[in-house]
Amino acid sequence: MAQPVSGNAAPAWRQFPFFDVVPVKDIHDLASPPEVFQKTPEISMITPSSAGLIVADIHGSVYLVNRDFEIAKSWVAHTGGRVTHMAERKGILITLGEEDTARHPFLKVWDLQVFDKKTGAPLLLRSAKVQSGNRPHPVSVMALSASLSYLAIGLGDGTVILYRHLDQSIYSTSGSLSTLPKPRVIHESPTEPITGLGFREPTEDSPNVYLFIVTTNRVLSYQASGKGSGGTPTVVDEIGAGLGCATMDWKAREVVVARDEALYLCGTDSRGSCYAYEGPKSSIYTHRNYIVIVSPPFTPSASAASATVRNFVAKNNAPTGSDITKLTVFDPENQYVAHSGTFTEGVREVFSAWGKLYVLSNDGKLLCLEEKPTSVKLEMLYRKGLYTLALNIAETQKLDETHIADIHKQYGDQLYAKGDYDNAMQQYIQTIRHVQPSYVIRKFLDAQRIHNLVTYLQELHSLGLANADHTTLLLNTYTKLKDVSRLDSFIKRESLRTSADGDKDELPFDLDTAIRVCRQAGYFEHASYLAKKYERHEDYLRIQIEDAGNYKDALKYLRRLGAEAAESNLARYGRAMLENLPEETTDLLIDICTSLAPLSIDADESDSAVPVKQTSGGPSYLSYLALNRASIASAPSASESAPATGAQANGSKAPDTPSRQHSIHDTTPPPSTPTTAHPSKTRMPIVKRPSPRLYSAHFVDHPHHFVRFLETVARKRWGQTLENASEPLPIEADPNADEQAEQRDQAAVWNTLFELYLSQPQGTDSGADSNSKALAVLQNTRLPYDPTHALILCSTRGFTPGLVLLWERMGMQEDVVRFFMDRHQDGDVDASAEVVRRLDQYGPQRPQLYPLVLRFLTSTPALLTKHREDVRRVLGVIDEQKIMPPVSVVQVLSRNSVASVGLVKEWLMARIKSAREEVETDQKLISSYRVDTEAKLQQVQELSDPDRPRVFHVTQCSACQGGLDLPAVHFMCNHSYHQRCLPQNETECPNCAREHGIIREIRRNNERLADQHDLFLSEVREGGFDALATGFSRGILNLSRADDLAT
Repeated sequence: MAQPVSGNAAPAWRQFPFFDVVPVKDIHDLASPPEVFQKTPEISMITPSSAGLIVADIHGSVYLVNRDFEIAKSWVAHTGGRVTHMAERKGILITLGEEDTARHPFLKVWDLQVFDKKTGAPLLLRSAKVQSGNRPHPVSVMALSASLSYLAIGLGDGTVILYRHLDQSIYSTSGSLSTLPKPRVIHESPTEPITGLGFREPTEDSPNVYLFIVTTNRVLSYQASGKGSGGTPTVVDEIGAGLGCATMDWKAREVVVARDEALYLCGTDSRGSCYAYEGPKSSIYTHRNYIVIVSPPFTPSASAASATVRNFVAKNNAPTGSDITKLTVFDPENQYVAHSGTFTEGVREVFSAWGKLYVLSNDGKLLCLEEKPTSVKLEMLYRKGLYTLALNIAETQKLDETHIADIHKQYGDQLYAKGDYDNAMQQYIQTIRHVQPSYVIRKFLDAQRIHNLVTYLQELHSLGLANADHTTLLLNTYTKLKDVSRLDSFIKRESLRTSADGDKDELPFDLDTAIRVCRQAGYFEHASYLAKKYERHEDYLRIQIEDAGNYKDALKYLRRLGAEAAESNLARYGRAMLENLPEETTDLLIDICTSLAPLSIDADESDSAVPVKQTSGGPSYLSYLALNRASIASAPSASESAPATGAQANGSKAPDTPSRQHSIHDTTPPPSTPTTAHPSKTRMPIVKRPSPRLYSAHFVDHPHHFVRFLETVARKRWGQTLENASEPLPIEADPNADEQAEQRDQAAVWNTLFELYLSQPQGTDSGADSNSKALAVLQNTRLPYDPTHALILCSTRGFTPGLVLLWERMGMQEDVVRFFMDRHQDGDVDASAEVVRRLDQYGPQRPQLYPLVLRFLTSTPALLTKHREDVRRVLGVIDEQKIMPPVSVVQVLSRNSVASVGLVKEWLMARIKSAREEVETDQKLISSYRVDTEAKLQQVQELSDPDRPRVFHVTQCSACQGGLDLPAVHFMCNHSYHQRCLPQNETECPNCAREHGIIREIRRNNERLADQHDLFLSEVREGGFDALATGFSRGILNLSRADDLAT
């Protein structure tokens, strides 16, 4: 900090040997200084430049010196005169000098990048006189802006002239050598010579160029560019300086004015900092961040205030009356003296070149002040315990964060060793990101220093550098200290980690660890606050159900989550919720599976939600990961909005129930969890409904609630009920539903319902009602249950009405009949009558049931006695419909001694008589076939006899039915045709050709089938004798066929 000048004694600045003095020798003669400085009294000006060091003498010559201080170039800049001032920017050198041929000073502009090969002089761009008025005045100071745009010259009579746009004039190819912008007089003070000029370069904060003007009595500021430029210079300070005691600081922002009592820094508006440094000053310079102060010659004394002077007197035996010059290198920012030395021969010039500070004495000796490395300087400060100054120097030297953190670490170690734990922790906090946290944490694990440890851990979390172990340790310290206020403040923190796009999207602590530690410590309110705020639904429910036992609040939370988020959480806690709140949980599951709109919240809950202001304006961590953002965002009112939402703007706290277990600690509860208030919307978005099968496992121990759940879902979701067998009830359809998935769900629901109906205990009113419902399910053809599944259930549960109904619907009438036969075997006396009734019901469509029932009725004497008339009726139907041959009937009746001959006497006699009549009819038919066969054979024989003539008596053409005339064609089949009625070359009777073709095709097919033995065997298995007879008719079994195959 700057020290104001006061009447008190000036502060004694700390002094350090941060510079080493090294003599500079000539590269060719190590015993002598560089050649260019051997005539030091003749040197008039030294200026560092981008091309090298520029030295001018009183004879008008200019020398360009390299790093080895060898003369690289030299030329005469001002003939017959001397060089008084020089300035270089961007390779352009401007010299001011006096020449014998002119009364006024000459200004010359040289291009140091272009040299004449013959003369060795750089290219002269401009040469003009500097004239202000008729009377010549010497030039006292000169200043050149960094951009070459402005050149200011101060004269001994207090006049300041300014050249604008100098760079444009220099680089312009038009114009003569003497063409320069017209100078403008911007300041005149006849009684105050100009002692200093300097340009303040533009910055982002101040884009204008300013010119500082220093006189012997004042410091002024002149705006050279920008809006408002060109006015009168404004007075900045009423303190001036002598010639050479004003210079720009190393950042070119302020002008440094040296007075005997202090150093003053002046800005464009007012005086800035000042540093008390008493003593006469002949000149000041800048080197990096240092200010170099040169005192005028004075006589040293052992009682001098300066330790440097006292040491000089003690070490040197100089003659009395000899003068010395003191040179001081001062760091104003850090307020210490980096070097202080004395020169017995005086100081001729001080310049900064190639990153080093050089001092030229009047006797021609050149000394280089080499700054020690920063590490060496820091070690010196470490040994003296000056860590604050070390930090300031590190920042000034622009050291990286790692080195600065190392200084903080060593400073912290020193303070820790002294027992100053609070300040030590402040230093350790500065080492975060560079020193392992475990190094610091181990030092403060003691119970007496746990408060400092909390401070460090909090800072780790605020910077987003804490891991799960750090979070665990911090929360454990809170809980051990029972510091509820800090715990509240910690868990309420919004995100502090910044992502690449600039959004704060991460928590400063590990959320899982925080929730776990709060649960373990018994702070259930805080754990639930974190879980609810950051949408850790599973953690919140685990806390409410497993720890706090607050099932009602958990149920409300599940309702707020919506279908998607509640689905996964109910998979774990659905059974526990049904155990404690069966009715409410069942209603929630019904709403989830049937509602297309977001779930509504009870009125008492919405009324209890009191909005509170959120502590931070940004969105909280994980708020963008809402599992059911769309459904929650469309909640019917702001107070009913769910916690699983996006940016959180409001907060609400769910009401506590009397049964709630808050925490094992008597602490103030954390703030309510923020929720989001959304404006009401005219159109609700459609929510995807989950399958009701997902929640079936939860109802294992709650069959009655399971029945209500499934019945309600079927009614509200698909409009299906037991009573409505015609058409489904009107419902709101889901346009995005998967039809196949919906059909599978419907079948699963009704299959489960049917099983639940059959699972009710029998012998009670509820059991009878359930059986009636089960039968109603089977009777309602519109219900999409699985018949096979229902059949298995009816069989395993012994539900006879359902079995019979399903068998009938599946066409399994024989199974129905056999079922009642088995019932009779089991002792059911009414089962036989049911068999007969079922036969009368199914017999017309199922004739095969009559042999089965006949066998059953004649199985025991009791059945036969009870159903004698039924047996006769069955035999009549069998005989009438020819269901069984008589032999089979006799075999059935004669298998045991139950049925007597008298029972079937009349039926047998009728069957025998009918059989005889059929035999006689068949014999007559056989006889007619034989007569026809003999006639055909006779006809074939006659046709085959060549000696027997054939007489044709046909008189009508078989084709045109006209009278037959010659020429005519007669065929052996007794068909005759006109020759014109037959196609040409026709050799077969057209009328018989079609019949013969069919017969030939049949024979070819029969011959083809004769080789397919597998087909013939399968027909025999199925048809028996009929298949054999058919084979004979086809000629498959003819002997001639076998002979052909043998040959």
